[in-house]
Amino acid sequence: MIKTTIIIFVLFFLAFCGFVVYDLTTAKRRKEVYRVKSSATAYLLLLPSVVLAFLFIMLPILYSLGYAFTDYYLLDPDNIKFILFDNFKELFEEISEKGMLYNAIKNTATFVIGVVPLQIILALLLDLFVNRPGFGSKIFKVCFFAPVVISLSVTAFLWQQILAPGEGGLLNSMLSVFGVPPHDWLRDPNTAMPCIIVLSAWQGCGYQMLIFLSGLSNIRKDLYEASSLDGANWWNKFWLVTWPGLRSTFVYILITVFIGACRIMTQPMLMTGYQEHTVTLSYYMYQVGYKDYWVGTSTAVALLMTIFIGGITLIQRRAFREK
Repeated sequence: MIKTTIIIFVLFFLAFCGFVVYDLTTAKRRKEVYRVKSSATAYLLLLPSVVLAFLFIMLPILYSLGYAFTDYYLLDPDNIKFILFDNFKELFEEISEKGMLYNAIKNTATFVIGVVPLQIILALLLDLFVNRPGFGSKIFKVCFFAPVVISLSVTAFLWQQILAPGEGGLLNSMLSVFGVPPHDWLRDPNTAMPCIIVLSAWQGCGYQMLIFLSGLSNIRKDLYEASSLDGANWWNKFWLVTWPGLRSTFVYILITVFIGACRIMTQPMLMTGYQEHTVTLSYYMYQVGYKDYWVGTSTAVALLMTIFIGGITLIQRRAFREK
């Protein structure tokens, strides 16, 4: 592995040097003296960042792509063989047999479909609420943003206490007042994933609220004044002024929330464990790669997941692009 890393690094460094020489040679040929000096200085300043980016970003990506086509077993790292597409064949067979990977895909899709619209709608409603002039708007902003700065581990632990089985759980104790019997929310396959969806939307909507607020600040106030003079009500103002002004902000939030939802792992890991009704793709990759030590299979899942997320993201950008 060390030899391979050195070879890849040398090739990358030579490519970088070749690009620098080509750029400086072109500048000299055109007699652009200022560009030669500025370009040489810029490349020297960029070199440490480029090296770090290669070591900690590009190199892991390249290794991950390579391991997806091998039988890499973490406890036997010196005996790696290329098996081409065998990992992908096994994954598709597991999906067809409705194994754990099938459950992971189904649960991840359920989570994405549930949390993306819920989180965006909550963020937009909170944004419209705190954007109104009046006493206490800054306090509400802080309160709504507070869950974002809390660690997901702490948040998951708090919600475990709320959803605890028996009468000791906060939710069960509140429902018992209305005669509802206690329920094990996190072990019931019908309620575990909805609870995780609500938790995740509550925890993350405050961050999207701030992004929506920044988008609202870019909308001209005279547009609202003109619409008021034309007799527009609050819905007409929102649909004809606010929403078009937030279009680009909405696209950014949609893409980032979607990508984050596809990578969910912490909540089900801490709240339910490795269960069929809550396992997700990221959790499956972690289990296969770091618990079962099959790095090749885990990176094959990661590659398929990356291709899928990238494709959906491009579709979203194309569907919501400006006319």
